Amino acid sequence: MDEGTTPERTAIVDLTDEKGAAFTADPYPVYAELRAQGPVHRIRMPDMGEVWLIVGHEEAREALSDTRLSKEWRTAGEVWDGPVTALNANMLEADPPHHTRLRKLVAREFTPRRVEELRPRVQQITDELLDAMLAAPDGRADLVDALAFPLPMTVICELLGVPSLDRRTFRGWSNEIVAATSKENEAAAFTAMHDYLAGLIEDKRCSEPGEDLLSALIRTRAEDGDRLSADELLGMAFLLLVAGHETTVNLIANGVHALLTHQPQLAALRADFSLMDSAVEEMLRYEGPVETSTFRFTREAADVGGTVIPAGQPVLVGLASADRDPARFPAADRFDIRRSASGDGGRSHLAFGHGIHYCLGAPLARLEGRTAIRTLLERCPDLALDTGDPAALPRIPGLLMRGFRRLPVRWV
Repeated sequence: MDEGTTPERTAIVDLTDEKGAAFTADPYPVYAELRAQGPVHRIRMPDMGEVWLIVGHEEAREALSDTRLSKEWRTAGEVWDGPVTALNANMLEADPPHHTRLRKLVAREFTPRRVEELRPRVQQITDELLDAMLAAPDGRADLVDALAFPLPMTVICELLGVPSLDRRTFRGWSNEIVAATSKENEAAAFTAMHDYLAGLIEDKRCSEPGEDLLSALIRTRAEDGDRLSADELLGMAFLLLVAGHETTVNLIANGVHALLTHQPQLAALRADFSLMDSAVEEMLRYEGPVETSTFRFTREAADVGGTVIPAGQPVLVGLASADRDPARFPAADRFDIRRSASGDGGRSHLAFGHGIHYCLGAPLARLEGRTAIRTLLERCPDLALDTGDPAALPRIPGLLMRGFRRLPVRWV
């Protein structure tokens, strides 16, 4: 504890006061203020208590691979008071070797080659959703409801083999889990989703074996005879369904919002769609779908960027802050769709994490984002936000997800 900043010398940043009121709408000025003071801070958030937040890019990247920071809630002791169900038996909340074993069982379904095979179907779903959206007689729609949500939800449901899933109900539970309105509602959503997924898995287990991923997980055995337990199967279905759509919903909505509020960048992309790959990487960096990582817990006292975080403490890695760090990205607050193409560090963003917990579905999210946004712009040459004040659009609350509840758009 001698070689870093002691906890007593680290002031607590209280985001429950008036500063927190504007934080959800635009957290970036607060992040900039924190980075100017140092890369690691203690913060206080509503319903979260005090946690440690890493805001610097270099420190965040290192923390995401730091084995002193555990993702295993079972070792968290008294610092964790959230819901604990079979849904938590997933690889996002596990350390090696448990994490390694779980990830290996599904990794083959999300390789770039396997994802590329999905391209025609992703395009077909996108076209069908835009057909329905553009049929609106008043030329207006909520882009989240019309495209950003149903596209990734349909894709992941088909991939898993649960096309009959009640998507509206599932979306309500998912929204409550990633951005709880209260601890009671969060617990109720976990319980409802647990029971629902258990029923889906049992129906799948009793039906004819299919070629879908969920059927494969039910029957699969690794080379050593290993297979998923009942809780692990529930946890895997939960993680793939929730993470398989939530991040892409926000990638699409945040990306379109960034373009529509930066008209020169939108015009440049319309003039040259070869910039689409670079543009999507910049959307991920500039306003990525995940604001902070899920919780980690210090196994032991850990010096991070000169600040010692004691053992047994909850830690959040600020992905959104790290990706606006001017020490890594020149003019970090500028939205520049050519940043990645120009080698300006644009592809070193942390929107999908880093290390062993790097987002398994990143190739699929990128494919869906590129397809949805390009097709939308091609079919709607005069697309615009349908609001008087873009800053007043309803945001997802909390520190986990960065996105919109609604994104009203219009076209002629």
